Amino acid sequence: MTDLQVDPVLRAFVADELLPGLDLDPTWFWSTCAALQERFAGRTTELLARRAELQERIDAWHRENGAGDVEALEAFLTEIGYLLPPESPQVNVSRVDPEIAQITGPQLVVPATVPRYALNAANARWGSLFDALYGTDVLPLDHELERGYDERRGAQVIAEADKLLDELFPLRSGSHADATAYRVQDGALVVETTGGSSGLADPAQFAGHRAGADDGHSGAVQAVLLRRNGLHVELTIDPAHRVGRQHHADVADVALEAAVTTIVDFEDSVATVDGPDKVGAYRTWLGLMTGALTSTFEKGGETIERKVNGDRHYTAPDGSELTLPGRSVLLVRNVGHHMTTDAVRTADGEPIGEGVLDAMVSAVAALHDLRGLGRFSNSRAGSVYIVKPKQHGPDEVALTVELFAAVEEALGLEPATLKIGIMDEEKRTSLNLENCIARAPDRTIFVNTGFLDRTGDEIHTDLEAGPVVRKNDMKTTPWLIAYEDRNVDVALRAGFRGQAQVGKGMWAKPAAMREMLDTKGAQPEAGANTAWVPSPTAATLHALHYLRTDVAARQRELAGRTTDRRELLRVPLLPGELTDDEKRHELETNAQSILGYVVRWVGLGIGCSTVPDLAGVGLMEDRATLRISSQLIANWLHHGLTDETQVRETFARMAALVDEQNANEPGYEPMAKDLESSPSFQAALELVFTGRDEPNGYTERALTKWRQAAKAG
Repeated sequence: MTDLQVDPVLRAFVADELLPGLDLDPTWFWSTCAALQERFAGRTTELLARRAELQERIDAWHRENGAGDVEALEAFLTEIGYLLPPESPQVNVSRVDPEIAQITGPQLVVPATVPRYALNAANARWGSLFDALYGTDVLPLDHELERGYDERRGAQVIAEADKLLDELFPLRSGSHADATAYRVQDGALVVETTGGSSGLADPAQFAGHRAGADDGHSGAVQAVLLRRNGLHVELTIDPAHRVGRQHHADVADVALEAAVTTIVDFEDSVATVDGPDKVGAYRTWLGLMTGALTSTFEKGGETIERKVNGDRHYTAPDGSELTLPGRSVLLVRNVGHHMTTDAVRTADGEPIGEGVLDAMVSAVAALHDLRGLGRFSNSRAGSVYIVKPKQHGPDEVALTVELFAAVEEALGLEPATLKIGIMDEEKRTSLNLENCIARAPDRTIFVNTGFLDRTGDEIHTDLEAGPVVRKNDMKTTPWLIAYEDRNVDVALRAGFRGQAQVGKGMWAKPAAMREMLDTKGAQPEAGANTAWVPSPTAATLHALHYLRTDVAARQRELAGRTTDRRELLRVPLLPGELTDDEKRHELETNAQSILGYVVRWVGLGIGCSTVPDLAGVGLMEDRATLRISSQLIANWLHHGLTDETQVRETFARMAALVDEQNANEPGYEPMAKDLESSPSFQAALELVFTGRDEPNGYTERALTKWRQAAKAG
């Protein structure tokens, strides 16, 4: 293989943006891509064929045995090599940033195709608690807000913040609600209250301050820095600020260290079907690695330019300078092994592995960071963090390791510079998680769980066993509970504490922050040192859970627990008959969800967004939500709980509803006016009617086909 056919927009990006300043030339880049494609294409094809072979045998077993009993299924899966004897890995990962190894906190996932959102996410390392309480449903609102700043709402926010400070950073005597001033004296925090001078009950929680103009005389400060469970909280003091004027101690804001890590996504949350699309994603990652990314937009009648935040500087209690990062540590999610891209073709016209291209661009862009060429540092430890999704079992993790090692060799990087985040979202990986970690003990920096993709794969893997339970009922099935627990157990046994992240899934209701605060604290209590959130505001509020919970202590408590992996073999079939109304409602719920997402992906090129559900509640949707909904209907079709006529009729009715929900969306093309010629509607039907035969139940093939058709007009 000597030549590649490269999309001209992508070729120009590599030559004019990616490589300048790195002493690398385009000929080298593309010849390296060609060599990697030639080296790994055959192995990838073999592993994908192995997936298909195993699925065929599982399908045949379930056709004969139904769900079967756990012992018989375990014996069969062991016999065919799907279920492996568990190994006992121990991770030993060097050069890992503390944000991944030690600091617990929220994790954002952001589409790489939207620079403004990516900047918001990178800058969400710090978030305003006052803003998060003021603008969400966390606090009840019993009046119509005044335009501008509503002091009544502000008083409510200040009172809630005082309660939180009393809970998290209690005073030796008195309450933060009684504070009249915060100052620093002899390296200690002094809090003046209506009852006299006080200080922190635990003086070690004082982490530093930023001095005021007359600090040498009165101890006045511009900021007070507190620390709990490794996370920082800043009280910003500004009596001239409109909030500071109202506050009893001139506190203008309480800033929480929130999204300590962010995943910049090339995969589930983007719609990239050609060279220009890929360039849009790659340009964002490059701009974050150089620190040069900006976004200009109109808001409130003003032109706003957003850029990457700088670091934050304080004086530590001992008088030394203390610098804290102003940005999340960034990871990048590449695509899975099954993906190819038309943006680059071999000399024979075959699309190359998209994961090969992603790995090369991800690493080359990160060279700007590793060599200190950018405005700011991302990884101060000198690593590149690549999340690799949709790997099926340890052999596919081994393939990723070999690919990353080859990229390191080509770039002259130290071995194991490219770290791996293992997405535990496929059944074969869940069952063999120890073995997957064992293939990358010096690279694995996280494993995480994800309800939607994992459930989609569960339905597809067990499709022939029988009709599955309704989507929401999946959350209480034995296999899912065991999956969530076992992910933590395996990671802790493998030595993740203090070295790597144990992650939990996304909060899917961006507007329901009260509900999130009431429930998502269960994730750090479960031993997870990070969990996904859908927005910077959600990250700020979710940080409260990590301030409350000492995750390292919880992990020590859970270290000896062992969850029986056989529980993952309990197939989630319907326990009895459903009424016609129950079946109709489930069909409508999933059809509306599919259409609401697909119409934006195919018609508008939006890979992730908040989509109203059947009741109008906004839910965060990406390809994982699409996978579970399409697989569920495909399963019910196959087992006769519905039929093609009913499915088509349901989708037609839901198309009219989705059109109504999107009526004010710029550029939106309604489906219902001509269902037969609507690429979005036809894509939705294809996802369901081919779902049984689609490899692993993935949605990318159909989405890409119809998005390309829509772009072609």
